[in-house]
Amino acid sequence: MDYEITAEEVKGKLDAGENFTLLDVREPWEFETAKIFRAKLMPMGEVPSRAHQELDPEDHIVVVCHHGVRSMNVTVWLRQQGFEKAQSMRGGIDAWSRRVDGKVPVY
Repeated sequence: MDYEITAEEVKGKLDAGENFTLLDVREPWEFETAKIFRAKLMPMGEVPSRAHQELDPEDHIVVVCHHGVRSMNVTVWLRQQGFEKAQSMRGGIDAWSRRVDGKVPVY
């Protein structure tokens, strides 16, 4: 499985009703500013202490941040922890806002 997935691919999975975890690793203020329906907020700094309690290593996990840097770092860490189906959404919520859902604010 690739380390990255596009915003359009994520939209397709949501539209198809696929079961996966959409993990938003931005800060709470960012999440309040712009978010994707169904996303679970877990700020990047909290991932190491929360991942093993709140995430299933068997689940497909799509990690989202602002532009894709934090989400890639978290994806790499999750994979090292045995979450083999973790992927980073390329371009982050910014790509989502610009290419998938224009109602989600760009910031």
